Amino acid sequence: MFSLLVNTPANATWKQNGVTIAGGNGEGDATNQLYRPYGLFVDDDQTVVIADAENHRIVQWKNGDTTNGQVVAGGKGAGNGLHQLNQPTDVLIDKETDSLIICDFVNQRVVRWSRRSGTTQGEILIDNIKCNGVAMDEQRYLYVSDVGKHEVRRYQLGEKNGTLVAGGNDKGDGLNQLNFPTYLFVDRQQNVYVSDNENHRVMKWVEGSKEGIVVAGGQGQGSALTQLYYPRGIFVDTLGTLYVADTLNHRVMHWTQGDKKQGTVIVGGNGEGKGANQFNGPVGLSFDRQGNLYVVDFNNNRVQRFSIE
Repeated sequence: MFSLLVNTPANATWKQNGVTIAGGNGEGDATNQLYRPYGLFVDDDQTVVIADAENHRIVQWKNGDTTNGQVVAGGKGAGNGLHQLNQPTDVLIDKETDSLIICDFVNQRVVRWSRRSGTTQGEILIDNIKCNGVAMDEQRYLYVSDVGKHEVRRYQLGEKNGTLVAGGNDKGDGLNQLNFPTYLFVDRQQNVYVSDNENHRVMKWVEGSKEGIVVAGGQGQGSALTQLYYPRGIFVDTLGTLYVADTLNHRVMHWTQGDKKQGTVIVGGNGEGKGANQFNGPVGLSFDRQGNLYVVDFNNNRVQRFSIE
């Protein structure tokens, strides 16, 4: 995720009922459907770009048009051709080149697709990487999580090997380890936040450090306010408040800087379900500049927007 500057007031609250802005019409590959969507990116104009994993494509939904998405990468069936994707899990927009950078998970590669109309294939940026999440900082360094090596690397665009910035000490729950790192967020100081999925925690790795700091969870899997249960999407606002898609607790939480011990449920947490105030496996998470919250609701095949109050 890119460090979009979102200034949410410390006491902000969100409407508890979400509005479906993409999908929600059952699983399928029609232009009004999503099938097991994963990561998402919200552009300045509230255009939402979604990694539509089981449809092997990236779809773009324009603000105000909740009826149909547009395929902007892949969508040619599962495969490893340059015109194909295979279960993409995350996507971001690189504004400098007006392109999409995509975690092409099953193909174990990071690819770039131009957003110009008429683009029919992508190019490989990094290969042989079990990539799950991508993020970019303000200097346009690319950060990629690798669930095979349990590490996060930072790359200059065009570079193949990258620099280790988190984990890389085998799978484990030590402070210098990760266990299936999924989504990422990088702040303006190049601190890297990692959703350490199978350790049920979120870690913050300060630039240049050898160990991370637990900033949410880390108390085993569970549903207490001190716990997370397979967390996925994360976001950090300018106050340093951390937002987490707490996937198997079917809720979104935030953890403020001053209180590392427990979080607060901001939306969801009403059991697994299809209601406007419920999720069934929230994964991707983002905000727009106004502070509205966007959540990919994986098993409900939809994206929900929760308006800031």
